Amino acid sequence: MRQHKTHLDTLAISLLLGCCLFWGFQQVLIKATIAEIPPIFQASLRLAGATVLLWLWCLWRGVPLFNRDGTLKAGLLAGALFGAEFACIYLGLQYTTASRLTVFMYTSPFWVALLVPFWVSAERLRGMQWAGLLLAFAGVVFALWEGFTSGPGATAQGDVLALLAGMFWGLTTVVIRASGLVKISAEKLLFYQLAMSCVCFPLLSLALGETWSWRFSPFAITSLALQTVVGAFASYLAWMWLLGRYPATKISVFVFFTPLFALLFGALWLHESATPGLLAALATVALGIVLVNRKPAA
Repeated sequence: MRQHKTHLDTLAISLLLGCCLFWGFQQVLIKATIAEIPPIFQASLRLAGATVLLWLWCLWRGVPLFNRDGTLKAGLLAGALFGAEFACIYLGLQYTTASRLTVFMYTSPFWVALLVPFWVSAERLRGMQWAGLLLAFAGVVFALWEGFTSGPGATAQGDVLALLAGMFWGLTTVVIRASGLVKISAEKLLFYQLAMSCVCFPLLSLALGETWSWRFSPFAITSLALQTVVGAFASYLAWMWLLGRYPATKISVFVFFTPLFALLFGALWLHESATPGLLAALATVALGIVLVNRKPAA
C-alpha cells in the first residue's frame, strides 16, 4: 500500500532539487531552439518522444496503463491542463525572455496553496508557512527585478502566457491531489498527461501554421534529446511520484528554486556576474522553503 508522508525527507528534497536544477536550464534550451524549430512543433516532438519512452518503461516494469480504475475523467482533465501549460510556455517564449517567463510561471504554488486545502485538509498551511511561501516568492521577484525593468524582448503577451502557464500547472497539481489520480502509479499519471498532449499538439501546431522541417542541427538534436529524456520523461516521472507520496503544498514551494537556478546557469556559463542581490535572493528562497516545510510544534 502506498505510504503518504506528511513532511519531506532527504530523498524528496534531493529529487526536487534535481528537477528544479534541470527545469531552470530547460527554459533556456527551449528558447534557444525556437529559432530552428517552431515552438509547438518542438513541444510535439518532445512529448511524442517522452510518451514512447514512458510506454517502453511501463512494458519493462510491468506497469499497467489501460486497466479500468475510475480515473479516466480526472486523468483527461489533468492531461488537458498539462497540455495548456506547455502550450503557454512554448508560445510565451516567443514574446519574452526565458528568465522573465520563468518567474511568472512559478506562481503555481499559490494556486496549490489556495485550492488544495479545500479537498485535502491535512495540507492547509499555517500562518508561518504562508509567510514562508510569500518570502520565497519575494526572493524570486527580487532576483529578477533588474530583468523586469530593463531586460529586452519582454512583452505583455509573454507575461500573460507565463502567468497562464503557472495557473495551469497549479491547477494540474490540484486535480491530482483532489482526485483518485493520487492513488494510481506515477507512470500512469504521467501517461495521461503526455499522451493527451501528444495527440493535441501536432494539431495545434498545424492550426498555427507552423512549418515542419525534419533537418535539425546537432544543437537542436541535443536540445530535443535533453528536453525529452531528462525533462518530459525522467523529471516529470519523478514529480508525479513525489505528488503521490508527499504534501503537494510543500513540494510545490520548491519550484521557486527553478528561476534562480536559471540565473546561476547564466552566471556560470555566460559569465554574468553573481551579484550580492542574487545571493541574498537565494538565501531568502531557502529560508522560505524551510518555513513552509517546518514541522509543527508537538
